Amino acid sequence: MNALMNSLIPLVVLLPLIGAAGALVAGRRPKLQVTFSITVLSLVVLTSAALVYLTDQTGGHAVEVGGWSAPFGIVLVVDRLSALMLLISSIVLLCVLVFSVGQGMADGDRETPVSIYHPSYLILAAGVFNAFVAGDLFNLYVSFEILLVASYVLLTLGGTQARIKAGITYIIVSLVSSMLFLASIAMIYGATGTVNIAQLSVRLGELPADIQLVLQIMLLVAFGIKAAVFPLSFWLPDSYPTAPAPVTAVFAGLLTKVGVYAIIRTETVLFPGNTLQTVLLVVALLTLVIGILGAVAQSDIKRMLSFTLVSHIGYMIFGIAIGTVAGLGATIYYVIHHITVQTTLFLATGLVERQGGTTALNRLGGLLKASPVIAVLFFIPALNLGGIPPFSGFIGKLGLFEAGAQAPSPLVWVLIGAGALTSLLTLYALMRAWSLAFWRPKREAHEEESPALDRIEEAPEETSDVQDTKASPRIMIGATVAMVTVSIALTVFAGPLYSMATRAAEALESPADYISLVFPEGGVS
Repeated sequence: MNALMNSLIPLVVLLPLIGAAGALVAGRRPKLQVTFSITVLSLVVLTSAALVYLTDQTGGHAVEVGGWSAPFGIVLVVDRLSALMLLISSIVLLCVLVFSVGQGMADGDRETPVSIYHPSYLILAAGVFNAFVAGDLFNLYVSFEILLVASYVLLTLGGTQARIKAGITYIIVSLVSSMLFLASIAMIYGATGTVNIAQLSVRLGELPADIQLVLQIMLLVAFGIKAAVFPLSFWLPDSYPTAPAPVTAVFAGLLTKVGVYAIIRTETVLFPGNTLQTVLLVVALLTLVIGILGAVAQSDIKRMLSFTLVSHIGYMIFGIAIGTVAGLGATIYYVIHHITVQTTLFLATGLVERQGGTTALNRLGGLLKASPVIAVLFFIPALNLGGIPPFSGFIGKLGLFEAGAQAPSPLVWVLIGAGALTSLLTLYALMRAWSLAFWRPKREAHEEESPALDRIEEAPEETSDVQDTKASPRIMIGATVAMVTVSIALTVFAGPLYSMATRAAEALESPADYISLVFPEGGVS
């Protein structure tokens, strides 16, 4: 079993890197690039599925890269949380890649030029996977830098003025976050003499309380920028909507969750004890409320979804702040749900943009008659994100509210109320968008005054330009159908998935479990 795990864990990082090299060499052979990319990500999906099964049986495993023993060498650690994140992220990356292949076939790769897109996409995937298995803070920092480089290339594909402008904002904010993270690593190493996460779990607890607090806050701010929590989320709504549809879908679904994952590790392994519960609860409350108010005020579907993305990060911070097994288990389930559903909605929005020529709500109409399939593909994940029973969004939110109800803090009850209100406003914003884009007759779409759009913010010019309408290839629709199917599977198999999320949370509650993976013979100090 250990030998099998030793072989599988490095593959999740090595396969996309090898695929990226192959795609780069095959730059003048687009079909070969596509074959490389799809094959590699399919293998990662299979590898991740095997890791989910094995970690659930054994509790996890650590691999010492190059034979250098911890804490001196690089350690890759996979437990139940890591395995679940690897599986859902690899599935999402594969489906979005298939979507982008279909878009490239239909549009001649104008939006996603193959020679650049596929190597960058696979490098991005390697960064995501490496972040989930990193066993030390510096390796996690390297993962973030890999993400930064690849995501900047993907964000500015096409070279339009809007994308370059958004890319500059994104890279400046990301560099600030990276500098803060690197400074935190330097301070932690200076105070403890190590960056190994398992060893830090012991040594950080030996530091004076005020130094622990400073280090914890620095890490949370750095990861909070990555996760787009309020007030560190100002950059996201203007950065994501300008990118090509598949790029936006991956960014929205995955990149912020890497930050959430890092916050979970910080609050459970590095700084257990929930010392900043009140601060995290306030941050969660502001993220929920201000994010969803921003979403309601939008007249462009992509910007609306970007604000709902920010808002629903608040649910995850809420669960982390609760700090109990029930809260963390519900958070892990909700992270998996949100990765899937948010990605699906952005893919469906890409189909809407092709069919209607725009994502501006005041210019859309009649799409239900023109394309009932797209209407259904948008409607199902919209209900899911809005928390309608029996979908996974309802299950995750109910789990968070039940966990919160067991906490003694009055602020938690305020969060429960805000969470319920956010869910209703999410449903309102999404159903308003669906009604205007699909249900409203097309002839009413260009009326100068529309009561449904009164007092809402106009979309920026770069996100509301009307383009020629295009038919959506079957492969793009098929990829979106696959994502909708995955989102429904989260409901059908909610029982076993939620149980595994709870087992992952139980392991997180005790840092000793994580330490034992890295130092199975003990002796950590």
